[in-house]
This record gives sequence, C-alpha cells and structure tokens, in this order.
Amino acid sequence: MGGRAENSGGNGIQDTAMEEGGVEAGYENSTNNRGGGFAISIQFMQKILAEVLGTYFVIYAGCASVTVNLSKGTITFPGICVVWGLVVMVMVYSVGHISGAHFNPAVTIAFATCRRFPWKQVPPYVLAQVAGATLASGTLRLMFGGKHEHFPGTIPAGSNVQSLVLEFIISFYLMFVISGVATDNRAIGELAGLAVGATVLLNVLFAGPISGASMNPARSLGPAIVAHRYESIWVYIVGPICGTVAGAWAYNLIRFTDKPLREITKSGSFLKNLARNNAR
Repeated sequence: MGGRAENSGGNGIQDTAMEEGGVEAGYENSTNNRGGGFAISIQFMQKILAEVLGTYFVIYAGCASVTVNLSKGTITFPGICVVWGLVVMVMVYSVGHISGAHFNPAVTIAFATCRRFPWKQVPPYVLAQVAGATLASGTLRLMFGGKHEHFPGTIPAGSNVQSLVLEFIISFYLMFVISGVATDNRAIGELAGLAVGATVLLNVLFAGPISGASMNPARSLGPAIVAHRYESIWVYIVGPICGTVAGAWAYNLIRFTDKPLREITKSGSFLKNLARNNAR
C-alpha cells in the first residue's frame, strides 16, 4: 500500500542523486535529471513491469487473505492485518531498487507534488498499478468464483464521511512514514521496507473494520472493476490521494535544512529592494 519513493510510493533501496543526496532508502528518480522527461527505454519498461508485478502480488496476497477468511474463516482479522503488512514489506525489498516500489497511485502522485518523482512518469505508473491490482482481483475471482459475500474490496462500514476522514488520516500516516524512512538520507534506509510494512499492518488493524483501510486507490479499484461494484469508490480515491499529499508535505515541513529562511521563502530580493529604498 505504498512502497518507497523513487526519488518514491507507505510504498527500492538504492542511492541516486537527488535534492538532498539521493533517493534515500529506495525511492529513486526514474530519470537522471530533475526535469521529469523520459524516453521509452528498456530500463523504464522494467520499472513499469516491476510496478505491475509488485502491485499484483501485494493485492493478490492481501485480498486473498480477505477472501479466504470470508469463505473459510480460518485466517482471522489479525491474520489479515499481518498478511497486508508482510506482503508490502516483502515486495518493497524485492523490487524497490528497480521501480521504487510505489504500488500505489496516491504515493506516486504525492511524490510528484513534492518534485521527488517526474510528473510525466505518473500516468504510466498509475496505469501499471491499476492493471496489477485488476489482474490480481481477476485471478482471485477465477479461483474463488466471485461470490457476492466474498467481495474483497473496500466498502464503508459506516458513513462515507467517516471512511473518507479515516482514509485521509491513515494515508497521511503512511506517507509521513514513507517520506521519513525513504526520502531522508539521515534515516536507516535498510529498514524502510520494515517500517512501511509495519505501518500498513497498524493501519489495517484499527481502520480495517471501518473503511477497509485501503490507503491505495488501486487496491480499491482492482476488486471494484472485476466485480463491477463501485459503491462509494470515490472515498477510496479522494481520501488516499489527499492524505498522502498532505503527509508528504507535512514531512517536508520538518525536514532538516541548513538554508536560511530568506532563501527558503525566496524573499531575499524583496528585502534587498526594501533596504535600498529606505536608504534613499
């Protein structure tokens, strides 16, 4: 439900040059420049394939745990939480160094708003993530028959507003953690996958019974597309995207910098002009 930053993501471990020393802990910039342009290359296609496969396995394992529990009742709710956390952690470590391990359109968009991921690569990444989630949901439907009562998607247990607020909060929490462990070079990058997976587990544990704890538009869209069930789907698009964007920017506010306030606010020229006018 959000891998790492490609800088990418809460969702690769590699160092690439970026604003503050690189893509720390695994979210590397898919291009070698900050401009955001890219050419269709084997390397980029490998990143897209990694996102398809990574998202596929995340959604397949997580939704399979839901479906099996609904049909057999053997996994239990805590077991479902553990499955979601573990599969995110495993896939972050598996392909994070290739694609950044976003697995989540909201994470990709959040990094793009912070200029930690090129905007031109956002549409291919989002399409890859939704495709992976849809293929995983289709596989589960073929295997388990797609009974109405075994739907593994996310539907609010209460009101739409309640689930919207909850999705915003848990997505904020997830992205805040991702930003801290995966985009700050002072963090222990090797623990990024563990931290992100643990955050997903915690979020599912307390938010799952209320909203389904999506945190990921692809996680909700995949099952919805396959089952043609779009009840309250907007909650799981708006909530996670707004939450992750806010979480990424919140971490940016506390990120260490040795730049003076004037440089950060770009007010130096204004202050100089004001001083000159007063001196006349």
